[in-house]
Amino acid sequence: MKIAIVHDYLNQFGGAERVLAALHEIFPSAPIYTSIYDEKRMPGIFRQMDIRTSFMQKLPFIYKLYRYYFLLYPIAFEQFDLSGYDLILSSSSAFAKGVKKSKNQLHICYCYSPMRFVWRFDDYIKQDQFLQLIKNMLSFMLEPIKKWDLQTASNVDYFIAISSFIADRIQKTYQKESVIIYPPVETELFTPSSISGDYFLVISRLNAYKRIDLVIEAFNRLDLPLKIIGSGQDDNRLKKMAKSNIQFLGKVDDSKLKKYLSECRALIFPGEEDFGIVPVEAMASGRPVIAYRGGGAEETVIEGKTGLFFDEQTPESLMQAVEQIKFMNFDRDEIRKQAEVFSKRQFQQKIKEFIEKKYILWKN
Repeated sequence: MKIAIVHDYLNQFGGAERVLAALHEIFPSAPIYTSIYDEKRMPGIFRQMDIRTSFMQKLPFIYKLYRYYFLLYPIAFEQFDLSGYDLILSSSSAFAKGVKKSKNQLHICYCYSPMRFVWRFDDYIKQDQFLQLIKNMLSFMLEPIKKWDLQTASNVDYFIAISSFIADRIQKTYQKESVIIYPPVETELFTPSSISGDYFLVISRLNAYKRIDLVIEAFNRLDLPLKIIGSGQDDNRLKKMAKSNIQFLGKVDDSKLKKYLSECRALIFPGEEDFGIVPVEAMASGRPVIAYRGGGAEETVIEGKTGLFFDEQTPESLMQAVEQIKFMNFDRDEIRKQAEVFSKRQFQQKIKEFIEKKYILWKN
C-alpha cells in the first residue's frame, strides 16, 4: 500500500504538526505534501521527512504573508500529482483535503475542523490582526473558497474527527459522518509530583479569544496566586489588567513547564477549543483542571474526578469553581489514568487499525 500524507502548511509547530509527526512514525516511508515549509520554525525531526512543497514555497515573503495568499491554496493542492499512491491521508483544517484523487484511490481525512475562517468567520477574524480593509473584503472573497471546500469534502471517502465537538461540525458543514480518534498527547513526558504548590496555572497563547482576561479578572478578585505561561499579541493588555498576585512567566523550557504543571493546585482552561492538549498534559501530571464547559474539554475532563467545569465565560462563574475546588481532594493516579486515554500510543494504534481496515474493505 503506497501512502501519501498531505498537510496544510508547515510554517509553525502546533497540535496539527504533532499529529503529523505521529503519523510519520506510523508511515515513515510516506512522503508529505504541503503548501509551504519553513524549516527554521519546525523541530529537527521534520528534516528527516520527505517533504514536498507546492509552487507557493517560492512566492515572495510567503512565511510572513501566508494568510494573504489564501486564494492560491486550492490551486496549489490541486496541482499535486498523487496518481501513484493507493491511499491519500490528509491532515487538514483547511486546504489539504482538496487534493485531487482518482476512483482507484482511497482518501482518508484526519480533520481538525472544517475551515474556521470560512465557516466561523466572525470568530476567526477576532483571532488575527488583519488590516481593517482586508476584514471588510474577506467575507465576499471567501465565497469561492466556501464552494470549493464543500465540493472537495465530497471527494473524501472517510473523515476522522479529533473530537465529538468537531464530528458535529463535520456533520453540519459537510453532511458527512466521521469516526472519532483523539489527537496524540505525549503523556509519557509528564509525571505527577509529591510537591503541591499554592498557585493556579494558565498555559496558553495570549490572544483575545483564549479568554485569559476573564481568568485575570477572577484572580484579581480572589487574590490567589496565579502563574501564566505563554506569550501573544494580547500580552501588554493582560499585564496591565493584572494585580501583583498574578505572575507572567512568558515562554518557559520543557523542564520548567513540566515542573509548573506537576506542582500547581489546578490548571485553568477558560477557552472553547476543538480538543485542547494542555488539559490532558495537566492530567498526565496528576493535576486537576478547571475548564469552561464547552468544546473538547468536555470529552477529556471528568467532572469531580479529574477536575471541574464552569458554565459561563465570566469571572463570577470561574470564581465559583475555584472556590469549590479548594475544598476537594483528587486522586493523582486516577487523574493520570484518564490522561492515558489520549496517549500517542493509543492514537497510533487506532489510526493504523482504522486505515488498514478501510483499505482492505475498499480493495475488496
